[in-house]
Amino acid sequence: MARLRAAAALPLILALLTALATITLPAAKAHAADAPTVTLSAPQAGKGGDITVSGKGWRPNTLLAMLVCGQSDLARGVIGGTNSCANADGRAVTTDAKGAFSKKMPVSEPPKPCPCVVHVATVTGQAVAKDAVFKVAGHPTAPLPSATTGGKLSVLAAPRLEGSSGILTWFGAPPTRKLVFTAGNLGSAPLKDPVFQLATTHGVFAPNWEEQQWHGTIAPGGKAEIRLDVQLAAGTHGDYQVALKYGSTVVIEEPWGVGRPWGVTFFWILLCLVVPTAVFRIGMAIVDRVRPKGAGRHRTGRLAELTVKLPKFRVPEKAKARDQRRPAPLAPSPEATSTTTVLPWFTPDTAPSETHPTTKGNT
Repeated sequence: MARLRAAAALPLILALLTALATITLPAAKAHAADAPTVTLSAPQAGKGGDITVSGKGWRPNTLLAMLVCGQSDLARGVIGGTNSCANADGRAVTTDAKGAFSKKMPVSEPPKPCPCVVHVATVTGQAVAKDAVFKVAGHPTAPLPSATTGGKLSVLAAPRLEGSSGILTWFGAPPTRKLVFTAGNLGSAPLKDPVFQLATTHGVFAPNWEEQQWHGTIAPGGKAEIRLDVQLAAGTHGDYQVALKYGSTVVIEEPWGVGRPWGVTFFWILLCLVVPTAVFRIGMAIVDRVRPKGAGRHRTGRLAELTVKLPKFRVPEKAKARDQRRPAPLAPSPEATSTTTVLPWFTPDTAPSETHPTTKGNT
């Protein structure tokens, strides 16, 4: 009886499995079709030529950077980071609404030897990168550096930036920090002197990866605290992001807000006030030195010499001669100018009379 029930249920089970396979396969195909791809118009070209780079499956309306990089392969990616790429001749392109793009870019020799790739990566948003094998004709070729095998590094604790800005940073010195994190070895072999790639990004600019080697050994299943130096250029300020990559995987992205160096601003304001004042004082000293002697020179603090001296007025010779020929004015008569004089021993009533004596007739 049980066998009959199993035989009756077998067609139903097969039908369910067929339906699941029918649903899953289109979804897997759609996911594979949505994966970003990069296609080149030619597998190789020489320096000075150009190729057309096309792609599909990228995020819509996303800014991408295209670079020709050396010391790279599809398995390990760009080993030296952007230091292995021809950054000066790179190109930027924005995907359309369907996530596709196509743009022509010049061919240039990267700073590292081939094998080479055309590296396409997102500039903003989630980090996505894709490479396409490319050969730069005439560029030297060298084997890739040996890869570290056996060990597997993983970040166990939340990373942090240690350090603070001092008075020198306030006046434009390069800001520095320590990137501190705890790393563990999840592999079966020890990790000895691992090499990391560190970069700082600001805005939409692509990261410039630099190699930093940590000296030490992490045993299998062990962990260690790793401290790496991070430094920005002098006078920088704004919102930065510190990224750490081990191999081809970005393991840390930590924000870093850098304050404005107000000391530099204060210095320029002070310079704009001091320099004009000094130039004015120097100019006044030169004018005072070249000025003729006696032409109104004075010393500070002596008020008597600050008075204005008027030139003497001279009468012309013709006016003098005319005045000499002019007759002298008549002197006023004594009678007109005389006044009654009262002697102290006379009173006004007894003062002698000023009337003239009467004239007598002929005797």
